[in-house]
Amino acid sequence: MIEAYRTENRVTSRVEDMGDGAWVRLCAPTLDEVDLVARTFGLERDDVLAATDPEEKARVEYEDDSLLILVDVPSAGETHGERARNTVPLCIILTKSNVITICSERFALLDDFSSGKVRGFSTWRHSRFVCTILLRLGVFYQQVLADIDRRRLALEGRMDRSISEADLFSLHGLESSLVYLSTSLQGNANALGRLRRCPRLLRHEGLDELLEDAIVEHQQALEMAQIYRNVIDGTRDLMSSVMDLRLNDVMRRLTVITVVLSIPTIVSGFYGMNVSDEWMPLANETHGFVIICVATALVCVLIMWLLKKRRVF
Repeated sequence: MIEAYRTENRVTSRVEDMGDGAWVRLCAPTLDEVDLVARTFGLERDDVLAATDPEEKARVEYEDDSLLILVDVPSAGETHGERARNTVPLCIILTKSNVITICSERFALLDDFSSGKVRGFSTWRHSRFVCTILLRLGVFYQQVLADIDRRRLALEGRMDRSISEADLFSLHGLESSLVYLSTSLQGNANALGRLRRCPRLLRHEGLDELLEDAIVEHQQALEMAQIYRNVIDGTRDLMSSVMDLRLNDVMRRLTVITVVLSIPTIVSGFYGMNVSDEWMPLANETHGFVIICVATALVCVLIMWLLKKRRVF
């Protein structure tokens, strides 16, 4: 899908043409749309297609007439049926009079620009537009990471009650998300470092500070991702320890029950042997069976009390 926006009188609205001053936005473009944009702006077809390849790495390429910036942006996905985060490429191409963004899906962050939510945004201020996207992308990464940490805290809060298989898959999904995000953030940080040496982007006064802020936000997001990965490792170890403790507790209880139930088995085994009654206590008494059962039950209760006193049970 191709959309074009232009700012007139400080109001950004959608337009039909892709002339000077237009921001051209491609979301999951078809090959025909890719060819149309490439012909219209004199771009290489492979450059426009780069954002549709999930294996593309973050990079910066600039020539006299155009600047290509490829960064990774967070994307929603699933791992073993659990909600997880992945990344997809976002390609930003800056020409003499236009900004072109290409992504394999609709990136919500760009909706803020098209809907007029970004203060002072103008499609005519191309370099500032690009730097603002990169700055807000770093902040967006931090929000995604904060959401992952909140989900981890929710998992920890359920550990005192029970740990299910779904919790293990959820924790694995969070860890996988952090791996993808931290890897993409590292690539983005390297690409932003190259932008510092790009005179085309920083020719306007004040954009160097805006780009520096974008680099700082990405660096902070990268540090957050690394910290949360370490915390996730600790959470996984804690979950494993809790499961081992609960398994040991169950095995201890089963062992105690087995020991206690062995006493009636031993007593009944003695009285079930094929020997003379005169050698078996209470064998010929009228209430001998009841007395033996009560005595056996008392012994079981006594053993249970001793084991509980010793905190074995």
